[in-house]
Amino acid sequence: MNSMAKGNHLEATYATSLARIKAQKGGRSRLGMEALMWVSNSERPLHTSELCHALGVKIGPPDLNAENIPAVKTLLASSLGLITVEASSSTAQLVHFSLQEYICNNPGLFQSAHSMMAEVCLTYLNFKCVRELSPTLDPAPSMVPLVGYASIYWGKHMGREKTRAASPLALQPLTEFEQHISSKLLFLHYDEEHRRWWELPFYVGGGPMGFTGLHGAASLGMVEIVAALLGMKEWDINAADITGRTAFAWAARRGHEGVIKLLLEQENVNPNTADLGGWTPLAWAAERGHEEIVKLLLEREDINPNTAAPLGRTPLVWAALGGHEGIVKLLLEREDIDPNAASRLGQAPLVSAVEGRHEGIVKSLLEREDIDPNIENQHGKTPLVSAAMDGHEGIVKLLLEREGINPNTTDQFGLTPLTWAAKGGHEGIVKLLLGLENINPNTADPLGRTPLEWAVGGGHEEIVNLLLKREDINPNTADQLGHTPLVSAAMGGHEGIVKLLLEREHINLNTEDQFGRTPFLWAAIGGREGIVKLLLGREDISIKTADTKYGLTPLMWAAGNGHEGIVKLLLKREDINPNTAETECGRTPLMWAAINGRHEVVKLLLELDVVCPDTSDFSGKTALELAMSGGHTAVIELLSSPKASLDLPIDIHEPREHLFISSLIFFFCFLAAISSLFLPISLLSYLR
Repeated sequence: MNSMAKGNHLEATYATSLARIKAQKGGRSRLGMEALMWVSNSERPLHTSELCHALGVKIGPPDLNAENIPAVKTLLASSLGLITVEASSSTAQLVHFSLQEYICNNPGLFQSAHSMMAEVCLTYLNFKCVRELSPTLDPAPSMVPLVGYASIYWGKHMGREKTRAASPLALQPLTEFEQHISSKLLFLHYDEEHRRWWELPFYVGGGPMGFTGLHGAASLGMVEIVAALLGMKEWDINAADITGRTAFAWAARRGHEGVIKLLLEQENVNPNTADLGGWTPLAWAAERGHEEIVKLLLEREDINPNTAAPLGRTPLVWAALGGHEGIVKLLLEREDIDPNAASRLGQAPLVSAVEGRHEGIVKSLLEREDIDPNIENQHGKTPLVSAAMDGHEGIVKLLLEREGINPNTTDQFGLTPLTWAAKGGHEGIVKLLLGLENINPNTADPLGRTPLEWAVGGGHEEIVNLLLKREDINPNTADQLGHTPLVSAAMGGHEGIVKLLLEREHINLNTEDQFGRTPFLWAAIGGREGIVKLLLGREDISIKTADTKYGLTPLMWAAGNGHEGIVKLLLKREDINPNTAETECGRTPLMWAAINGRHEVVKLLLELDVVCPDTSDFSGKTALELAMSGGHTAVIELLSSPKASLDLPIDIHEPREHLFISSLIFFFCFLAAISSLFLPISLLSYLR
């Protein structure tokens, strides 16, 4: 069945099911349809107890009648299977997501759903059993489960669908809001960050101190309700709640433009009042992107656009951080705006826009003559450093077009924009920076690492190529560890970069780092066979140099680490002696291969007639004993073979005439051994 046919089939099924629900006798028809209305239109999933209470509300009576609350079983039966209960959360849900789509596509199913839900919520809040609850309770008691949803969402439903009946119902709890439990529930919902404060004495025999009905209506954006409240009595428009927020600030924070317009008409309203966190209404609107509210506020002469909010951030900084380009433009139109005002963390508007990758805002800021393009954040990073570090080529281009930009500035780590771009592999930015006449491509960080070495270390071959094309680049510059770009390339196994470096004249192949390790030695250690081949192709390469830390040669490292291919390459060289021992422990390449269990390398070395398996190190252990100490069975078998035990220690590079002398020495040693066997027997006979 194709999707269209399947969709038509479902629609027909739902239409039939709804017709059956409406055809039920008694109150089941109303119950089933209202249950579907609540589940499909609620602002969040409803617990079954909440849904049952919502369906049990009758408009008019002063209190809740428990007999009107349906049982869950009755509710589910009335919906004829279109509502189910999610087991883990006990929330009511539609049987399938396609049913929600069907209901949305058929708005005539429920007449005035949201206005009805708003009236139910407000009626519930006006019930005697709810009004008598202590306003300090959190959470609300289980005997009135709908009070939480009703307190928070009545305004949402009323805002979606106007209803005359709801307005007077709303005014009743709002006039005594500080003594009503809904005050605290609403406040906590919209001010989660202050939940931990509630253990402090913020009550005066009631709800949150100062969070009045005017605050509540303003936070919900109920323009008509706010207007009605203002007409009922004298209000202190600038009165603050426990967070220091006025009703005006709540409306600005929540983005309710209509309420802002209404409150601005009041003679004594103060639009600059800051809350306990330092937030002004303008700061809230700028941070949250409420552009129309920002526009309304900036039309007033008494507004201060530079008041710093938390951490010293101005509205312009907040707008730049959030990427609200329209708000930034509005703020920049003010003559009294300070475009360079930075927070305590050094976040100036330009820095914030760059770090947020908001290119349009960066452009707007750079169009001002009074902007400082080299302003630093708390880490000493200029906008150019941050953009290069982040790899934002468009912003780097904008900054470089600005007069007075310093391309060689360093941050607290001593890294320049070019260094960050080379390190991060941002090729386009490297090209832009290298195109500047005043760029310094050799600036080193505190550890002596240049942009070239950072690019090499990251394996960014194209960037290395760009840098090496410059005549003023020194490819032999070493950092504090003695690592040149060639050393770093060999260590990292970047074969293509090694090729590029070898093409440079005057490249130093045999430079040693702090451990006496050359590029060739590092390649042998790491098993970089391709790099070893490249370096062996150079006549001026030194392949026998041992490091100063352990005294190991390239052959020893390759053998010990099991790099068979490199061992083969080295053994082909006439200037390599496979029996050479290092100076610290006296171990030969064979011993290093044996102690590390590199049986393939051991086999390779034993195939050479010149390799002596019985040579001992400074502790008197042979290759076999070293393999046995490590439990390397395959190596032990190789070294225990008859061929291995009969091999003689002959230096491949000794002159042939020395072979005869070696044979005589062996013969006399053999005679001495035989004589020693008979000597004890002769002495025993003599003593008897």
